[in-house]
Amino acid sequence: MRIDPRPLPAVLPFLGDLPPLLTRLYAARGVRSEVELDKSLKQLIPYQRLKGIDAAVDLLVVALEQRQRILIVGDFDADGATASTVGTLGLRLLGAAHVDYLVPNRFEYGYGLTPEIVAVALQREPQLLITVDNGISSVEGVAAAKAAGLKVLVTDHHLPGDELPAADAIVNPNQPGCEFPSKALAGVGVIFYVLMALRARLRDLGWYTDKPQPNIGDLLDLVALGSVADVVPLDANNRILVHQGLERIRAGRARPGIKAILEVAKRDAARITSTDLGFILGPRLNAAGRLDDMSLGIECLLTTDMAAAREMAAQLDGMNQDRKSIEQGMQREALAQLKDLPVESMPYGLCLFDPEWHQGVIGILASRMKERYFRPTIAFADAGDGLLKGSGRSVQGFHIRDALAVVASQHPNLIAKYGGHAMAAGLTLPEANFPLFAQAFDAEVRRQLREEDLTGRLLTDGTLAVEEFHLELARALRHAGPWGQHFPEPVFHGVFQLVEQRVVGERHLKVVLKSECGSVKLDGIAFGVDREVWPNPTVRWVELAYKLDVNEFRGNETVQLMIAHIEPR
Repeated sequence: MRIDPRPLPAVLPFLGDLPPLLTRLYAARGVRSEVELDKSLKQLIPYQRLKGIDAAVDLLVVALEQRQRILIVGDFDADGATASTVGTLGLRLLGAAHVDYLVPNRFEYGYGLTPEIVAVALQREPQLLITVDNGISSVEGVAAAKAAGLKVLVTDHHLPGDELPAADAIVNPNQPGCEFPSKALAGVGVIFYVLMALRARLRDLGWYTDKPQPNIGDLLDLVALGSVADVVPLDANNRILVHQGLERIRAGRARPGIKAILEVAKRDAARITSTDLGFILGPRLNAAGRLDDMSLGIECLLTTDMAAAREMAAQLDGMNQDRKSIEQGMQREALAQLKDLPVESMPYGLCLFDPEWHQGVIGILASRMKERYFRPTIAFADAGDGLLKGSGRSVQGFHIRDALAVVASQHPNLIAKYGGHAMAAGLTLPEANFPLFAQAFDAEVRRQLREEDLTGRLLTDGTLAVEEFHLELARALRHAGPWGQHFPEPVFHGVFQLVEQRVVGERHLKVVLKSECGSVKLDGIAFGVDREVWPNPTVRWVELAYKLDVNEFRGNETVQLMIAHIEPR
């Protein structure tokens, strides 16, 4: 692992009366003006800049006026679950008479609006079909829905293919010709924008002359959760959405389902951060879609009954524990596949497959192996009928969805279908094609990346002075975000004296450190350390990359270093 300083602009911007450290941190993350730090809702990019938004609202106004049956078709991850919930609750709030949702079971129907899931949808006799977090690649599914006489509104954020579906309206900031400045909206963010536009139209039509205007801002806790869990870049617009959602959760105004998941995870809602959304709430919600049916997660978010929410949150927590157990076993098997492979023979692009691997967990496995070997990784599982499903994760500088497009164009019929983003993608291919695909994917990675790109690079924000290891700074950093993808939480580095070390749990290293000059004593914890290396009683000095955090124990708060990287010095 190489530790490098995060680049700074030649001239630091003026960001008001911020402390110099925060100014430096923001500047390193691309903030150029005070306006970008204003996280009030008035700074959101106007919905009018989304292509297709007027056509979408036209459809919805007619649906509301005619009391049409609306069916939302979502995705089976946390973004899809929160988008389905926001769409359902928001449309009901705005006056829709009949709104329901449908999420394809990933093991029966796969991803998106397929003709097969349209057949299931038709059993509910909808008149308007709305996709959330999917649909932009559902050419055949939309055609099937239109042939059945349905109106179709596609809301999505994924990259489109060469052909767009023939929907009645499409709202997707990444569709051709859309001038919406933020291409980073999650699926839940897109449907929230549609609701904002619909409310404005209804207000202009006089729907709220004799009744209060609904507050769709109450749905922002869900928007924040889905955005962070989907690991979309936290640009200025997404930071507003996430910040506003976090504020509602901290103020005790979250949905009962979110409160219940926090309870079962033993997290204080008043102290929640964006990191908790991604690592505490997101995995528990995702567990339903990975192992069973995401309907449980959506029902947990929809319910207004706290007792029911607690019961469903407990089920989600149990599923997440099962997911962890399955994942650990898959990791051991993946490492066994690679343990005898010399470093010089390691593919630049890793493709891993075991017929017993769980379809719902291969994405996490790919992520773990990517983090360990610092190279694009795709993990595959048996999907039945002679097909494999793959889930890929990438490294900075390698657009994995575009790489799959290159492989598909160079090797026609090798891949059945694919889609995704720069950092994550999914695909399906015949099992017989796996060896050739693995070679072709490795060749494409080798074409784009050099050996030095595969060594792992950790960017830090420099060192902290001895006087900066205090609670006030740790608290300020916690709330200076929200931090996330492309707006990373500050990481510092330094050399420390190792005073005490012990393993807690299975693989967590608790340490007591002294600053290099020996004047300050600090607690630290490193999660998931290599047990063949730590603890090591011969080590006296260590080099760390760490986050400055607040540890609360029995009502007392102390500074704690959350160690991202540790090595003997």
